[in-house]
Amino acid sequence: MNAQNIRRTFLDYFAGKGHKVLPSSSLLPKDDPTILFTNAGMNQFKNIFLGLEKRSYKRAATVQKCMRVSGKHNDLDQVGRTRKHHTFFEMLGNFSFGDYFKTEAIVFAWELMTEVFGLPKDRLYVTVYEEDDESFGLWNREAGVPAERIFRLGKKDNYWAMGDTGPCGPCSELHFDLDPSLEQGSPRELIETGSDRLVELWNLVFMQFDQDAAGVMHPLPKPSIDTGMGLERMAAVLQGKTSNWETDLFFPLISRISELSGREYPTRDEGDVSVRVIADHTRAISFLIGDGIMPANDGRGYVLRRLIRRAFRHGNLIGIEKPFVYTLIGVVSDIMKDAYPELLASQDFISKICRAEEERFAQTLISGLRYFHHYAQEAKQLGLKTLAGEAAFKLYDTFGFPFDLSQELAQEEHLNVDEVRFKEELEKQKERARQTWKGDSQSMERKVYETLRNIRPRFAGYDRDRISEARVAALIKGRDRVSEIREGEEGEAVLDLTPFYAEAGGQVGDTGLLKNAHFSAIVENTYYPAPELISHKIRVLSGSVKEGDVVEAATDAGRRRAVRDNHTATHLLHAALRRVLGEHVRQSGSLVSPVRLRFDFTHFQPVSSGELRRIENLVNEKIREDIPVHIKETTLEEGTKEGATAIFEEKYGEKVRLVAVGGFSKELCGGAHAPTTGEIGLFKIVAETSVAAGMRRIEALTGAEGLTYVQDSEDLLHEAGLALGTARKDLVAQIEKLQESLKEKDHELKHLRQKILQGKFERPGEDIKTVKGVSVLVQKIEGLDPEEARGLADTLKQKIGSGVIVLGSAQGEKVFLVVGVTKDLTSRLSAADLIKRLAPLIGGGGGGRPDFAQAGGTKPGELDRALRESLAVIENTL
Repeated sequence: MNAQNIRRTFLDYFAGKGHKVLPSSSLLPKDDPTILFTNAGMNQFKNIFLGLEKRSYKRAATVQKCMRVSGKHNDLDQVGRTRKHHTFFEMLGNFSFGDYFKTEAIVFAWELMTEVFGLPKDRLYVTVYEEDDESFGLWNREAGVPAERIFRLGKKDNYWAMGDTGPCGPCSELHFDLDPSLEQGSPRELIETGSDRLVELWNLVFMQFDQDAAGVMHPLPKPSIDTGMGLERMAAVLQGKTSNWETDLFFPLISRISELSGREYPTRDEGDVSVRVIADHTRAISFLIGDGIMPANDGRGYVLRRLIRRAFRHGNLIGIEKPFVYTLIGVVSDIMKDAYPELLASQDFISKICRAEEERFAQTLISGLRYFHHYAQEAKQLGLKTLAGEAAFKLYDTFGFPFDLSQELAQEEHLNVDEVRFKEELEKQKERARQTWKGDSQSMERKVYETLRNIRPRFAGYDRDRISEARVAALIKGRDRVSEIREGEEGEAVLDLTPFYAEAGGQVGDTGLLKNAHFSAIVENTYYPAPELISHKIRVLSGSVKEGDVVEAATDAGRRRAVRDNHTATHLLHAALRRVLGEHVRQSGSLVSPVRLRFDFTHFQPVSSGELRRIENLVNEKIREDIPVHIKETTLEEGTKEGATAIFEEKYGEKVRLVAVGGFSKELCGGAHAPTTGEIGLFKIVAETSVAAGMRRIEALTGAEGLTYVQDSEDLLHEAGLALGTARKDLVAQIEKLQESLKEKDHELKHLRQKILQGKFERPGEDIKTVKGVSVLVQKIEGLDPEEARGLADTLKQKIGSGVIVLGSAQGEKVFLVVGVTKDLTSRLSAADLIKRLAPLIGGGGGGRPDFAQAGGTKPGELDRALRESLAVIENTL
C-alpha cells in the first residue's frame, strides 16, 4: 500500500464513520502566536477544543502537514540518526468535538488497524495512562487486546496537556513490533526506551479535564477526542520496511541524492546520516516555501534558512560542492503530487528561492569556513575542548553562520561550543540595537537620534581633508535636537557631506574645524551614535550655527596623516606577524591613534626578542620599499576570493574596501590609509604584552613619534654610560658586573647576620621552656628572611639536641613562621600539624614535613599572638 493509498484509506474510513474530511491547514499557524509552525493535527481545531469557536460538524478527519523544529516538539537533532524522526511529516487524525469519546475512539482505531489495514494483532501493543482504568478495560473488553499486551505508563508518556492550564487528559498509544530481530528485550521496556523496534503508530488523546491555574482538574462538560498517526511510520509498516527512509515517501529522493554524490546507499557510515538529513530537509524546505515562508534572519524564515543551509552543508560532507538542494524540489513534488498538487504548480518558484539561498550560503561557507578553522585550531592549540561562544557569535554576525552549523563543524573537530556565551553575545547585540534607536533609562540621550533616522550623511574623506560646502542637517545639545548652538556652547552637528572619519574599526575619529563667515567651531571628535549616522562633537568658538547653514568642514590634516600612517602600519604589522609567527595569527582588536598604534592578536606564548626584531625589520623593509597602497571597492565574497583578510570585529556591508599593499598585505578595511608605505617613515615596537590566554598585544610608534622614542632611548643610554663611567658597548657587561658584586655583598651580609644570630643563641638554654618534659624554643627575630630562618632553625635543633623550635619574623606587610621538631619527637608532635594550627593566626597558610614546616601570612601584627599560642598548641598536642 503506497502512501497515497494510506491517506485515502484513512480518510475514507472516517468519512464512513460520519467524519467531515478536511484539507490540511498551512504550516503557518493561523492566529496562534504560541507556535512557530503547525506541529499537530489538532492545531487547526484548537479554538473548537477551547470552546472559542463552533463548527457545523462534531467529527472531523484530516491528513495534516506538520513541522517539529522548535520548542518542546523539536526532532531536529534526531533526524537522520533514527529510523523514525523527521522535521516535516504528515499526521493522520480523527477528532471528536464533544461527540464520541473513549469507547468509539478505541473501537475505530482497532478496527482500522487490524481489519482495514490488516495489521497482525499479535504484533500490536497498547499503552494507557497508569490511572486510566477505563481505557485499560475498553482495550481489553471491546477491542479484545489481551491484558498482557496492555501496559500502564506514567504521566510523562501517557498524559497530554494543551498548556499549563486548559484541556488535558490521559492518552493511549498503539505500538507495532516491526521485527523482533532488530533489538532484544521485553516489549514494555523497548516501548519505554523509545526503541526503533517497537514503533509508536497512533496516539489517542482523551480530552477529559480542564486544569485551572491552581492545578486542579475539573471534568469537561463535553469530553473530546484528538488522535494522531504518523503517515511515514504507517507507510513503513504497511510496506514491510523497518525504516521510514525505505518507503516510497523517501526512497526516490534518497536515490537521487546518492546519484548526485556518487555514493551507494546505505553504506552504514556517517554519509548515510547526511543523505537522510538532506532528504528530510528537502521535504521541509519544499512545503515551507510552498506555504509562503521565505528565508530570513529571524522567526520562521530563520528556521527555513537554517534547513537550507544545513542540507547544503550535509551535501558538502558527502562530496557535493555546488548548490544542489534546489534540484531535488522536483523529486519531492513528484512524490507528493497526488496529495499536494499545489506543490507541482509552485515547483519552479520554490526551486528559485532555494537556489538563491544556497548560492548565498555557498559564498558565506567559503568565506566563513576558513575563519572557523582558525578558531578551531586556536582552541586545540590551547588545549581547549570548547570553542568560545564569542567565536561562534562572530561567525554568526560576520558570515551568517547559524549556531547549529558552528556546532556541527565543532563536533567534526571533536569540540563543543559555548552556547551560553554565544547567547550572551547575541543578547548584547540586540541590546545595543535597542539602545541605538530606542534608548532606555540609562541612555535617555539616545532618544534624540530617533528623529535623525532618515538622515544619512555621506563620508567623502578618503581622498580629501576639506569640503568647502556642507549643509548642517541637524544639531544636538544634550538630549535634545535644537535649531541653533551659540558661542561657548557644546553640542553635536550632523552634516549631509563630511570629510571627517567617524571612529570605527579601531581608528579614532577625526578632529578639525567647522566654519563660515558668521561662525567657527572646533570638532573634538567624530563618531557613530547610531548606524550610518555620522555626528561631530563640536565646541563653538565664535558666532552661532543653525540647522540648514552651509559650512566649510576641514579635518586636522596633520593629525589625519599620522592616523592614516599608523593604520597602514597595522596592516603591515599584521602581515609580518603572520609571516614570522605563523598563519594562526589573526587580529583580535586594535587602536589606531595619531600618536601610537596597538594591535591585539592570537598567539600562544610571548613573542621572543628575536621574533620581535624580525617583525620590526620586516615592516621597516616594506616601508623603505615605498610600496603603493591600492584601494578598491568590491563585495565581501569577491574580496575573500582574492585572499583578503576579513577582520572579525568589523561588520561588513554589501560593498567593502579592499586595501592591498603590493603582494605583502591584503585586508578588507574601511579606514584611512597612507598613499604609499614610505609615508610611514619609521616603525618601532615599544611593548609586547599578554592580554588574555592565547592573546598578545604589540604597541608601536611610527614616523615622528617613533623617531622621538628612538632619540629618547639614545639619550637614556648616553646618561647611563656617563653614570656608570663606561662606553655604550660595555654597558651590559658593566651592569652584569655590578649585579654580581651586589650578590656577593648580599651573601656576605647574610653570612654575617647568621654569625650574629648563632652567637646570640650560642647558649640557648636560658630561652628554652620545658613543656611536658620537652624543650621548646620560641623566638621572634627581626629582619630575618625565610631562607635565614630555615637555616637558623636547623642550627638550633642541633644545639638543643631534642626539642621544638618556633621562629617568627615580619618584613613590611609580610610575616612568616618556621617550626622545627627533632627526629626523636616527630612521633609525638608533627611540625606540619603545628604550622597548620598557627598559620591562620597570621592570615595565611603553610605546610611541610613532620620535622620541618613553614607558613607565610599577611598579618604581621598577629605574630606575637601566634608565637604565644604556639606554646599552648604544643602543650595540648603533647
